[in-house]
Amino acid sequence: MNNSVEDEVVNLSDQEFDAWIKEKDQPVLVDFWAEWCQPCRMVSPTVAQIAADYKGRVRVGKINVDDFPELAAQYGVRSIPNIILIKDEKVAAQSVGVKSKKELTELVEINL
Repeated sequence: MNNSVEDEVVNLSDQEFDAWIKEKDQPVLVDFWAEWCQPCRMVSPTVAQIAADYKGRVRVGKINVDDFPELAAQYGVRSIPNIILIKDEKVAAQSVGVKSKKELTELVEINL
């Protein structure tokens, strides 16, 4: 077992993101966030727990909107935290704002 569930979440660049969504073996849950965003910090541990709970079935990554604004714009991210589930290279579900673990789990389960 990992010492930290944070180890399951990958900080992605725009190029890594493109490669991730093209791999069709698993859905990808992406947390669009920013360092200065307090609600993003609140949801981060929940995202990490989802990553740990669904290891091997869902890949989980984070995109810093300050570092990759074009990618955020491409996915219509206007407010953060914004969590998007991508399946077969398409947005399958999206959640804006701080959500409970139960709400995020439902978003994942519907798309597995």
